[in-house]
Amino acid sequence: MKNANLVSRFLRTVAVCGAVLSLTACGQSDEKNISLSSTDRKTVADYFPVEIGGRTLNLQFAVSAEEMQRGLMGRRNLQTDQGMIFVYLRTQQMSFWMRNTPTPLDIGFFTADGVLREVYPLYPFDETTVRSRSHELAFAVETVQGWYESAGIKPGDKIDLDAVRAAMEARGFDLNKFETL
Repeated sequence: MKNANLVSRFLRTVAVCGAVLSLTACGQSDEKNISLSSTDRKTVADYFPVEIGGRTLNLQFAVSAEEMQRGLMGRRNLQTDQGMIFVYLRTQQMSFWMRNTPTPLDIGFFTADGVLREVYPLYPFDETTVRSRSHELAFAVETVQGWYESAGIKPGDKIDLDAVRAAMEARGFDLNKFETL
């Protein structure tokens, strides 16, 4: 009976951990699989310089469902000129939360033509969903809280889509699969 209790406890622990991992997401996407075109591509850990409103941010690219779910969770070392861009296959309304994310962030939502439409603060470990008003968004950029304001970036400013496309190609993604690019 003792071993049965240990096995039962182990299986419950595995089930709980699996449920927690499947629910955790900084950025959520309905995309299941996005195939990559190359095995020697850059990864989500690599940074790419991308201008927003004439200011450069070094961005990591979250593109696959797994990368989006992980987002910036657990990150405590984000520099003031760093962030993460979430690239979606098609335009949509977006929603994000801060489960397991200790760093205060700002999130900017961009249309497919690269125009910043909305900016919101995100607070550490806050699981309240921050949902965009627009349903026509293609990209979300998270960076340290206050970056948009201190950089003078406001709705109407644009992200450099050529730099986004170049980084996506360096990551090995087939741009033809993205309605947003």
